[in-house]
Amino acid sequence: MTQADDQVTFCATLVDQWMALGMQHAVVAPGSRSTPMALALAARDDLQVHVAHDERTAAFMALGIGQSTGVPAALLCTSGTAAAHFHAAVIEADLSGVPMLVLTADRPPELQGIGAPQTIDQIELYGDTVRLFVSADVPDATMAHTWRDLADDAWLAACGVDGGPVHMNLPFREPLVGVIGALPPVMDHDESDDDPFDDAVWFMTRLSMEELAAMLDVPHGVVVAGRGVDDVQAVADLADALGWPVLADPRSGCRSLAGSVCAFDSLVRHQPFAASHVPQVVLHLGEPPASKVLGQWLQASGAVHVQVHAQGRTIDPLGIVTERVYGEASAVCESVLPLVGASVDPSWRAGWSAADAAAQQAIVAALGNELSEPAVARALATVDARLVVSSSMPVRDVEWFGPASATVVHSNRGANGIDGVIATAIGVAIGTDEPTVLLLGDVAFCHDQSSLTALAARQLPLTVVVVDNDGGGIFSFLPQRTALSTERFEQLFGTPHGTDVVAVARAHGLGARTVESVDDLLAAVGDREAVVVRVPSHRDHNVAVHDALHAAVAAALV
Repeated sequence: MTQADDQVTFCATLVDQWMALGMQHAVVAPGSRSTPMALALAARDDLQVHVAHDERTAAFMALGIGQSTGVPAALLCTSGTAAAHFHAAVIEADLSGVPMLVLTADRPPELQGIGAPQTIDQIELYGDTVRLFVSADVPDATMAHTWRDLADDAWLAACGVDGGPVHMNLPFREPLVGVIGALPPVMDHDESDDDPFDDAVWFMTRLSMEELAAMLDVPHGVVVAGRGVDDVQAVADLADALGWPVLADPRSGCRSLAGSVCAFDSLVRHQPFAASHVPQVVLHLGEPPASKVLGQWLQASGAVHVQVHAQGRTIDPLGIVTERVYGEASAVCESVLPLVGASVDPSWRAGWSAADAAAQQAIVAALGNELSEPAVARALATVDARLVVSSSMPVRDVEWFGPASATVVHSNRGANGIDGVIATAIGVAIGTDEPTVLLLGDVAFCHDQSSLTALAARQLPLTVVVVDNDGGGIFSFLPQRTALSTERFEQLFGTPHGTDVVAVARAHGLGARTVESVDDLLAAVGDREAVVVRVPSHRDHNVAVHDALHAAVAAALV
């Protein structure tokens, strides 16, 4: 075999091992130096290979696949600055614990540091954001017996306890086109060994189960459920046993539970309700919701805060966590369930449920028939599809004003950026092959226009709903809006851009239209003829709508 054959056979071995472990998708950004791995990926008829012209789009597509399936996609680019464009998605994968196999092709050692074209220092390019960095050697058949071990190590780091992105830097020499030879044999595993990928029940805490249960077994507590809940029923069983309400972030999957409270943001904005419903203990499951008001209320509560999440990092921006438990929420809930229930106060959860019901009625009445931004979020939270929401206002509107619903909601809240939102939704639609709706603002849409390239040819069950208020709508809720002159605010924060969203979509060969009512919106999402649906809005009016909704809930609670 030639060295070119060795290179492509090495790549084919990695791919074969990963597919044996469950990989189903690869996302490839075109380039030359990555040819050996691209050929190995494309040679597999049983692997879905998705080509994205822009590296940032490719990376966020891989993120969406991993986020929606829990299984990493292989993400490939050529050498040079192409690898740098992966970085934002790698950061999000790190902070959200999303598995990803990041494969960056590189020049061989003799071309490093001498000004060779398309060559940068790619060693540990993503720093500590990856679970494992592998600096491979130029493939040589004499080391073929190590290749499957290398693939196993990468997969375990991506998918094991505290999984996330893994970076493999792969140098290749010219010629780059080779013929795949015989792969090294599949390794035999002792079937009596514990499955190294079965981490569903692990958790760590300094407390005994009895001590943890005693801490939770109080009459007045709340569960705050965010992204990271792995078993909704386990949460429901524990909340029922404790007699606590579940303040359910849409990403938690807990909004359809009998004890869920969805309008928590509006409830705790009402000072009399907030003061009379201060919890003794708060059980935080997964990532925190977006609501700043909820966070401030929890911070001022003086409660004991027990946090459970499966990432090996601190998630405590408010500095309130009393006890940290690392592991899957279901494992913790199921372990303490038999030990609690002695202190239930039935009136406690009933009071929360009654207030939430009143809030929901007030929200519906206040929204009326107007096509407002909160009305769009509420309507889309009920569609029979996966819902991907952009950070900024869409994630907040779905959280604050969405109803009790079983809709699966995705959002990139690890770093809370608006980059790559369209690409993430494409990845979710690819990974699940289910109807998917994306809700984002016009700035996020403009930021990720490159992801529209070739979207028509993908023929995905995806609808992109763009709330168009010609600028950064969330900034109108901040003190800058009233502290600055209108001219300065618009220059630095409002940032109107004048982009014709419908024209941009049509230029990419996509069906697009503007809607004027909620019924029109739902019809457009339902028929899927329009891939891009524009919803016109106005930033200042949107602030007034939010104020009216919060006031309506407050009036309903009097």
